[in-house]
Amino acid sequence: MSRAIANETVGISGGREGFSFYRCITNTWFLYCVSLSVFFLVWDRVAAWRIFGDSLAQPLVVLDKLYELTQIRFAGTNLGGHIWASTRRVLIGFSLASAIAVPLGLCMALNRYTNAVVKPVFDLFKPMPPIAWVSISILWFGVGEFSKIFIIAIGTFVPCLLNSYNGVRLVEPELYDVIRVLGGKRKDEIIEVCFPASFPAIFAGLQISLSVAWTCLLAAELMNARDGMGFLIKRGMDTYQPALVLGGMILIALMAWLSSLAITLIERRLCPWKTGIENL
Repeated sequence: MSRAIANETVGISGGREGFSFYRCITNTWFLYCVSLSVFFLVWDRVAAWRIFGDSLAQPLVVLDKLYELTQIRFAGTNLGGHIWASTRRVLIGFSLASAIAVPLGLCMALNRYTNAVVKPVFDLFKPMPPIAWVSISILWFGVGEFSKIFIIAIGTFVPCLLNSYNGVRLVEPELYDVIRVLGGKRKDEIIEVCFPASFPAIFAGLQISLSVAWTCLLAAELMNARDGMGFLIKRGMDTYQPALVLGGMILIALMAWLSSLAITLIERRLCPWKTGIENL
């Protein structure tokens, strides 16, 4: 009895992993910290050595500038107001474009008549960069709020539609065969196979579109905006304040990352069957 207990104890102890320096330095979170630390250290030293003259502010100076904006009203609002102004434009433009592009892409993939009508026009405008629409949006809508949302929606539209379209067309034919063998109809093929199998591609398109939306936001807000993170960058350029320019860039990057994280969390809830690639 004691021997069996002793063997069991030894087996459990042998399965535990002790401290390993190699495992520590190859840990993902440790490497994240090292990467960010090196980045900010290099940034700080380059700014301190004035390699770019006065055009690069140190990280702490940028943080001080952002904290200052939370305490004062800059162009009629504080830092939170500027962040919300930009986020609101992105959300409206992204929502409008995805609400049209995703169903249209699905219809194009499922209906050859819709595809025959829409695809030639879509292929004509697809290669055009979203920034090219800035001038025409000003001519059509002026420099108001709608022109900014229009630019964001245009940039968001193409990736959403493409991924929705390709997500349906790349569904494995064997999955449809299973439904047919079980006696399913066309409606069952679409609801039970087509939509669930295409969801990962649709969400990939939403991720790309959201990144493009934040890029288009900067272009939209650089054209005579009175608030927003792009406005902060433009004001920093006009008044030669590198800390304000870099602060606006960091805020856009942070908000883009948070919105992308939100899409990822929603995808995990709606697509638990999605396969992942390890160690990528």
